[in-house]
Amino acid sequence: MRCLHLLFAAMLLSWLPACSVGPDYVRPSVETPPAFKEGQGWKQARMEYATIGEKWWELFGDQPLNALAEQVTVSNQNIAVAEASFRQARALLDGSRAGYYPTVSIGPSATRSKSSGNISTYSSNYSGRTRNDFNLPANLTWEIDVWGRIRRSVEAAQAGLHAGEADLASARLSAQAALATAYFQLRAVDAQKSCLEETIASYKKSLEMAQNRYTAGVVSRVDVFQAETQLKSTQAQLVDLGVQRAQLEHAIALLAGRPPGLFSIAVLPLKVAPPVVPIFLPSELLERRPDIVSAERRMASANAGIGVARAAYYPTVKLGASFGFEASDIAKWFAWPSHLWSFGPTVTETIFDGGLRRAQNRQAEAVYDGAVAAYRQTVLGAFVEVEDNLAALRLMEEEARVQDEAVIAARRSLDAVTNQYRAGVVSYLNVITAQAAELSNRRSAIAIHGRRMTAAVSLVKALGGGWRMDTKSEDRSVKQGRDVSARVE
Repeated sequence: MRCLHLLFAAMLLSWLPACSVGPDYVRPSVETPPAFKEGQGWKQARMEYATIGEKWWELFGDQPLNALAEQVTVSNQNIAVAEASFRQARALLDGSRAGYYPTVSIGPSATRSKSSGNISTYSSNYSGRTRNDFNLPANLTWEIDVWGRIRRSVEAAQAGLHAGEADLASARLSAQAALATAYFQLRAVDAQKSCLEETIASYKKSLEMAQNRYTAGVVSRVDVFQAETQLKSTQAQLVDLGVQRAQLEHAIALLAGRPPGLFSIAVLPLKVAPPVVPIFLPSELLERRPDIVSAERRMASANAGIGVARAAYYPTVKLGASFGFEASDIAKWFAWPSHLWSFGPTVTETIFDGGLRRAQNRQAEAVYDGAVAAYRQTVLGAFVEVEDNLAALRLMEEEARVQDEAVIAARRSLDAVTNQYRAGVVSYLNVITAQAAELSNRRSAIAIHGRRMTAAVSLVKALGGGWRMDTKSEDRSVKQGRDVSARVE
């Protein structure tokens, strides 16, 4: 009956409506503007682009880029590191949840010993005798989570898992954006090479014209030297572009997880235009960007850590039980008279620890305060990135229009000066000046186009890319109704 009373008392203790010490998590407020300042007058997205898909790079309509982005998702090693960290966080959560259950262990042993004949024992029959001891105990230990220490630990680990999931999504997005940026820079270099090749072909004709006029005695040999200098200088620029292209190709190979020696991209000038990118409300940015979600989940984990630290002030209640068999004769080891058992709760309270718990509590609070500051800083940084790229795209669109007009004007000027040179009205120096201006304006137009493409990639990344979050109903008190899900295939 006493055993039953102890068992009943322990069961009542485990069924008590246990409380969780420490503050319940509430996401701190962060100031968000009603709209993006640089987004005023932004073009409305077409219906098919009402949302950015998970494969956001398909917005650009470039098939080689689509294939490379798929390779990045599978083979990029930074993504593999983030994925391993996510699996580690998931294992930590499983380990924390193990605290909900009792620990059961067994430890069979067999010993043979001889007691001293010069030491008296409780029975003189055992003095100086050799005896056997066969023991098979089974022990159970179960911590009753009265103060919520285990629950807070699970809460912290669960928030850490969601942060790791967001980190994985962020690693994917960063690698894909870096690839798209390097890819469009490479295509801009290809366009520059095409421009220089066309210009070199034109300069060869100009050199031939100058040589013919020198042979005819119309001009001095200085014109030939000037034309040759212009040609060689442009050829040197073409060689320098080859260095830039090789380095960009190697960077793309690294992002795709491929050895540079086994990787190449065919030359193809940049022809695609920046896509229409849908702009979301600033408040939605908090739900879309994986780095913001990661910072917020780490803040929730730090908040749960305060509860774990405060639970140390309260006594630890453990339920212990053991059952087994013990005998001196192996033939009687498992006979029922050889059985033994014990059962009972244990309450442990630390009376003095030299201020350890108080220091650990202050540490947990400081970690939380730091997580809050990091979260707010991440949000501010996200707003800045969106505003920067919105302004860049809006202004560079106007810049591209004006630069295209400058290219047309430079071509007209070059044609006029070339005709004047053929007529003997101007010197060849005027032709060289007009050629340099025409080439400079064409290269500037290509550079602006490339910058617009990379700014579009940066804007998609700043808006969170194609990563999105699902809302789940379970465990709202821990996750505030937010469950991170990174599903880039």
